[in-house]
Order: sequence, then structure tokens, then C-alpha cells
Amino acid sequence: MLLGVNIDHIAVLREAREVNSPNLIDAISIVERAGADQITIHLREDRRHIHDEDVINIVKNSVLPINLEISINSQIVNFTTDIKPHRATIVPEKREEVTTEGGLDIFNFYEDIENIIDDLQNSDIEVSLFIDPTIKNVKLAKKLNSDWVELHTGRFANLYAMLYTNISKTHHSISEFEHLSRKELKKELDKSVQDLKEASKFAKNLGLKVAGGHGLNYQNIKLFTKFVEVEEVNIGQSIIARSVFVGLEKAILDIKELI
Repeated sequence: MLLGVNIDHIAVLREAREVNSPNLIDAISIVERAGADQITIHLREDRRHIHDEDVINIVKNSVLPINLEISINSQIVNFTTDIKPHRATIVPEKREEVTTEGGLDIFNFYEDIENIIDDLQNSDIEVSLFIDPTIKNVKLAKKLNSDWVELHTGRFANLYAMLYTNISKTHHSISEFEHLSRKELKKELDKSVQDLKEASKFAKNLGLKVAGGHGLNYQNIKLFTKFVEVEEVNIGQSIIARSVFVGLEKAILDIKELI
């Protein structure tokens, strides 16, 4: 299974002090040396972590392919077609969110996404759509001629955390599940896994390449990869968090052993 390492959180640390340290370029050779298969970065509209010059420098200096996550903002799309990363993953974006909270609304933004996909592919850029794991979304992604779908694993990750960790006592971003009993949480987790399994299998049968990402970590990754037919996972926060204690190369090697 391929591993994309999202290095956004290195930029988050840099932005905390508004200095050029840690330098994102320093991470590139470490990610490559640890055996990862691509580098993933998200150029947000508010530039809260990754900046335009970061993208330019990373694309220029990385031996590994770059997967650039972008919104449907026209300025960002035009920038992407100029820079030409290996892949562009179209994701939803809200300014007030801490991290991407759900999959792309393909149905309501179909024509916009269709035009963006044409622009990207005409610039020789692979396209992935970050979607909630439903058959309807997969069908629309295929109709749009996307190369990849990346299944949003946030619901799976949140349910796993509520069921098997202490996060329910320390974190409020997954409050939608706090009223559920452990039996109900297990039922919802099983359903989430089944949804991901069915969507991934359906996508592969349609000829789409399938990735998964959001909230995947050292605790839940084995359950995810045991049942879900994906060829790539993109993982960021949990790798960067572990790297604080063990170093970036070891953190990547640890997750590779699990997948």
C-alpha cells in the first residue's frame, strides 16, 4: 500500500512563531528516505499553514510526487495548473474549520468541478476527489472522469476514537457521538467500515484509483486496511505528532510497518 505523508503540520509549527523554522524543505529528504511514496500538502484559501512559495519550492525540490490538496477557488486552481504537481486532490473548504470536516459536495458543485477537472487534466495533472464514502459520490466521480477518489475516513476515525480511546473525555469536536452507548458506537463503527468497504470496492470496479485519508493513525490504521480496499493512504497529523518524540523518519517507518 502506498503512503502519502502530509507535512502541513510542520508548517503549522513554523507559523506559530512566524519564522522559517522548521523548514519544510528539510522534511522532503527524510520523507523519501523513510520510504514514503508521496508528499501531500494542502494550500488553503487563508494560507494558514502552507504558502504559495512552499508549494513552488516543494514541487521544485522533491523527488517524490506531490499531491496538492486544493479547493475549487479559481485563483488556487490557476496557481495549481501553473505549478503542475503530480496530483491535485479537490477538497471542500470552510474558513472556520480546524481541519477538513467532510467530503466534497459533488452534486451541488458538479459543473464547477467538471470544469476544474478539465483544466487540471489538460495541464497533465492527475485529479482526485475527496469524497464521503457513498455509492452516489463514487458514481459522480466516475462520471466526471476523475482519476482517483480519496475516501473521507473522518467518521470512521472519530467513532474508533470514541470507542477505543479516552478522547471522549478530553475532546469536544466529536460531540455528535457522545450520547451513544458503547454498543451503539460499535454498531456505528461497523457501519462506517462497511460503507468504506463498499465504496472502495465499487470505485475499483469502475476503474478508479482509491485512496483513504483523514484521522487515520497508529491505533486505527490496521482495522481500516484490514477491510477497506484502498491502494493509498494519506496521513499527516498523527505522523508529525509522533515525530516530536521519535523523529520524523522513525514515525514514518512505524506507520509503514502497520500498513
